[in-house]
Amino acid sequence: MAAPQLAGYSYTHFAVTSPRAFVAHVEINRADKLNVFSRPMWLEFGRVFRQLSGDAEVRAVVLSGAGERAFTAGLDVRAAADEGPLAPGGADGHGGGDAARAAKALRGHIDEFQGCIAEMERCEKPVICVLHGISLGLAIDIACCADVRVCSSDTRFAVKEVDIGLAADVGTLARLPKIVGSTSWVKDVCLSARDFSASEALGVGFVSQVHEGKAAALEAGLAMAGGLAGKSPVPKAERTYVFELRLEQGHHVFLDDDALLVEVFDDVVVVVAVDVDDDGLDGRVALDEDA
Repeated sequence: MAAPQLAGYSYTHFAVTSPRAFVAHVEINRADKLNVFSRPMWLEFGRVFRQLSGDAEVRAVVLSGAGERAFTAGLDVRAAADEGPLAPGGADGHGGGDAARAAKALRGHIDEFQGCIAEMERCEKPVICVLHGISLGLAIDIACCADVRVCSSDTRFAVKEVDIGLAADVGTLARLPKIVGSTSWVKDVCLSARDFSASEALGVGFVSQVHEGKAAALEAGLAMAGGLAGKSPVPKAERTYVFELRLEQGHHVFLDDDALLVEVFDDVVVVVAVDVDDDGLDGRVALDEDA
């Protein structure tokens, strides 16, 4: 029997249900596209967790991805290439203006993106992230914002950004070293963009539990959330405040770096496209030199 929708939570890209007392289950709801994120989705993601943070009827949250194939395959870079400062027309729709204006627009775009994803970290309720299947790029950024991470044994992880000419600037580079405690391993996976398995993720401490299949992982996450929901919500609120102070200097540094890159490489337009079809993920990168 399906869990009832949580009252007051009506969203386009996320299903928010109440499977147990005082527990909210947030499900990324774009399974036909491997749950990839577009700008409307990350804006909505931020709103979901802001609402949950202030909801006295919620004491613990579980985040998962709909469908059997993917938690999320990351950023919908085809959509990103068609909208905002990365679009051919630029942020203003008329060529993007000069390099300085393009850099300012990109900085604001990334700041907005970072802020929306970080709403999960700022949520004053413990958040358990349940990963399965394809979990690439933005999946790692999001998972790093959770309090606890569990996964299925078939989970395929990767910090994929370098393969499509991007930096993992939404939070992975700031948070992942603190989570696993090994800059060597983090640089290994970030610079190579190689896949790593559920067992490797468990070994380095990125996840705390591995279960056979998505259903078992989700049930474990919900059971954990049920236990946490019976405890005082005050410690999580205090923990959030302390950790935010420590991260203050972390991911924001990438805003200035990314803005600078726009100015340095103003004569190169990078167009990135990801095709998602029934057979899986097909990524392509093309560089169009501006004459």
